[in-house]
Amino acid sequence: MLLALGVFPALGLAQFSPGALSKAHTKLDGPTHCTNCHVGGGRDRKLKCTGCHAEIKQRLTANQGLHPALMDQVRMGQTRRDDQCAKCHSEHNGEKFVPIRWDVSLDDFDHRKTGYPLEGGHAGVKCARCHNPERIAPAARKVILMKDLRRTYLGLGTACATCHEDKHKGQVGDKCERCHTVAKWKDVTRFDHNTAKYKLTGAHAKVDCAKCHATLPSPNADAKVVRYTGIPFAQCADCHKDPHRGSFAAGCNSCHNDFAWKPARNTQSSFDHSKTKFPLLGKHAPVTCDKCHKTSDYKAPVAHEQCKACHKDIHGGQFAARADAGDCASCHTADGWKPSTYTALSHAKSLYPLLGKHAAVTCDKCHQPAGAATRYKVRYQECIDCHRDIHAGQFADASNQNHCEACHTVDRFQPAKFTLSRHNQTRFPLEGGHVAVACGDCHQKRPELHDAVAYKIADRSCTGCHLDPHQPPVRGTRGTDDRLASSVKQSSVKQACEVCHNVRTWRQVATFDHSKTRFALTGSHRGAACEECHRATALSVGARKVVFQNAPLQCVGCHEDVHAGQFAAMSESQGCEACHGNIKWKPGKFDHQKTSFSLVGAHERVPCKDCHSSKKEVNGRVVVFYKPTPKDCVSCHGPKLKN
Repeated sequence: MLLALGVFPALGLAQFSPGALSKAHTKLDGPTHCTNCHVGGGRDRKLKCTGCHAEIKQRLTANQGLHPALMDQVRMGQTRRDDQCAKCHSEHNGEKFVPIRWDVSLDDFDHRKTGYPLEGGHAGVKCARCHNPERIAPAARKVILMKDLRRTYLGLGTACATCHEDKHKGQVGDKCERCHTVAKWKDVTRFDHNTAKYKLTGAHAKVDCAKCHATLPSPNADAKVVRYTGIPFAQCADCHKDPHRGSFAAGCNSCHNDFAWKPARNTQSSFDHSKTKFPLLGKHAPVTCDKCHKTSDYKAPVAHEQCKACHKDIHGGQFAARADAGDCASCHTADGWKPSTYTALSHAKSLYPLLGKHAAVTCDKCHQPAGAATRYKVRYQECIDCHRDIHAGQFADASNQNHCEACHTVDRFQPAKFTLSRHNQTRFPLEGGHVAVACGDCHQKRPELHDAVAYKIADRSCTGCHLDPHQPPVRGTRGTDDRLASSVKQSSVKQACEVCHNVRTWRQVATFDHSKTRFALTGSHRGAACEECHRATALSVGARKVVFQNAPLQCVGCHEDVHAGQFAAMSESQGCEACHGNIKWKPGKFDHQKTSFSLVGAHERVPCKDCHSSKKEVNGRVVVFYKPTPKDCVSCHGPKLKN
């Protein structure tokens, strides 16, 4: 601060100096110079300090520096302002007096009063670092009255360049605060690149400043000057190397944007790939350029005639032998690898058209994985190439060769198309009652075939399917028909059944000739049902055995003895047939002449009951007894006895 003039006391009209002036004002000493500093006349002391101290006047007018803060702001006007100088500067105290008064020490001085607070890196800096002649600009030196500039605090500007070297060498002006702060020089977050001519967008916003603002040559080899102005940016090539080496006449932004170099294409791309030999369709559209263009030379030819030029053949060359060399476009599109365009209709043109149930089978049922690929060239000549042989090899012989189509169709596995007419061409034609029998009744699952249904039946005899009701097997035992036993010995079991039965009905046995047995059927016996003589015996629940082997040959074997054993003592030759015949039961051939009472004369016409009238009740039944019968006449012809 400059020294202000002291205040001379007014002594009325007589102007006498109250004391010598300080060394700085010595040239104004003496009564002839009073009006240079004081306004003449009047009772108030009025000073004209700023009349000489123009640098102070300038600061007061601009409200700059410490002096405006020390002035009474209520008092306005130049005269009143000059009168306040005496508060800090006193005069007429002798030549050696320094007319400057400080209320505080320099260490306690509040720099905020100057209008320039010391903050950040400025805080704690010694006063002499800034307040020294080297920092005072030449223009300010001219108006400072203090000749010894080491003693003044005037002349300093607030611009950074007043104390600091301009690292940018005038490239960005003197408004350092636009980018820097007093806290830290390298903190440039205050700078907004959007206010510059080149706004940072996309990936450019993340680029380090030094990538674009490189150092410039400087006359001083040790100094580095960073370039901030005059940097070309109209084209990408101003900063970036052209990886395409001039292959494209259009600018980089026709394929790229500043958000990312890859992928190359963007929604604003002006490059139309559809005008090339390979339009980008479907899934090819979002593919980045470098996936196909392996080098930066985009004019170099890229093989694209077939998919395998870029894509791996995941089918392992299975279709290489086709007319189109296995081109993927036959089954796939650029819209997506799956689903395939190869449909059942397409399959109809192959060597194996999909018909019937095969049309609904999913591809992976037949075309299964084979390592990393899927097997599409599969065996299909035989059904068992895909299907399990549920017949356990019964038709693997030379005549059938497991040809499933002989009995089945692709429309359905069941029912089989093995008809009755075809069954009649086998070794077991279906006749009679067999025609109506369900297949499963004869063809059943067998353990020896691992529970497969048996169709090759070795035992085709009747007992192969039917329970033999005549068990145990016929043997030549006593009472057995010899011819039946003989026929069984000479033929198979099936042929044994056919001796009596046929395939039309089991119960029809009319073909059996009973006359060839030991018991020929004559008379009333011819009309008797078989079971009346061949009676069934219970074997178990739900099963019965019909006796044919030891059927009785005597009358009493089938008929009840109505005579209550009267003739049991007779020999076999004198049995029932001695009196009765099989034509009718009533005796017609009994020869009474062979008895002890011959019938002669009128006795021949007498009914048997007239003589044989003796009756007894046996087992609840009245039986006529033929013995004893009286032989004397009076027993039959005597007088009638009266009761």
